[in-house]
Amino acid sequence: MYRDLEALSMAGVPVYGERGPGGGWSLLEDYRTNLTRLTEAEVNTLFMSGMAGPLEDLGLGKAREDALLKLLAALPSVYRRNAEMARQRIHLDATGWFHHDEPVPYLPLIQEAIWNDRRLRLTYQRGSDHTLGERLVNPFGLVAKASVWYLVCTTAESGGEMRVYRVSRIQSAELTDEHFEWPDTFDLVAFWNEWSATFEKSLYPYPVTLRVATESLSELSYLFGDWVQTRQTLLQSGSPDEQGRITLSLYFESLSHARSHLLGFGTSVEVLEPQELRDSLAEYAVRIAQLYGQRL
Repeated sequence: MYRDLEALSMAGVPVYGERGPGGGWSLLEDYRTNLTRLTEAEVNTLFMSGMAGPLEDLGLGKAREDALLKLLAALPSVYRRNAEMARQRIHLDATGWFHHDEPVPYLPLIQEAIWNDRRLRLTYQRGSDHTLGERLVNPFGLVAKASVWYLVCTTAESGGEMRVYRVSRIQSAELTDEHFEWPDTFDLVAFWNEWSATFEKSLYPYPVTLRVATESLSELSYLFGDWVQTRQTLLQSGSPDEQGRITLSLYFESLSHARSHLLGFGTSVEVLEPQELRDSLAEYAVRIAQLYGQRL
């Protein structure tokens, strides 16, 4: 509560406290919000359709709709029509293709623990070997990544180091009576940005330097965009050389993973490094030529 009141005060809302019997926190009686200070672009952004899925998972779907209706009613009439247009004509879908909703029955309980700084006792199924283990965690936050929920927390075994658990893999959850202290220095957004970047690189630890024909860039971007990271975007990777090729770097899981995906590009993609991948591609190309050079 004190954090919320302090946040209101810092946002310019005139709240003040009174000590003693009958005291408490109050809001100036004549205070009114001034929505006329919102710009047209700000209003349209608020009413763009999308991101309702994660809010519905948290049980806040109706609250979101009610809040938007109240905000719409309080807007100056000149902004109302544009707000309705933005809501109907632009939809933001953050869900990936072929995505299926994951069951997250313990999400409300986790949210309650986060709001109240209470420890959780979890039974968690590891993704690597599907083994089950019990953990006593301090839940610091929830993150919805492409409609998949993750719990950011610490455990008794982590020594204060943050852990990230996929909520759909939680097999049971129990709210304990133990409270934990929220660290003032923790920033959920900053942590997630750093952690996700490190996690992506850990999935693809095999760097490959390529020379790519410019006409193959769109196909390369289309095929690799979802599972490999470029050190620089394909559109900003420098000017083509005399042969109309550009140099860029991609990350793969392993040598075999890189080979299986690059073979299909034929001579439009040349591997510069590592040498072991060049040798492997050459060997496979010879074997393919020998196979299809045989008469049936």
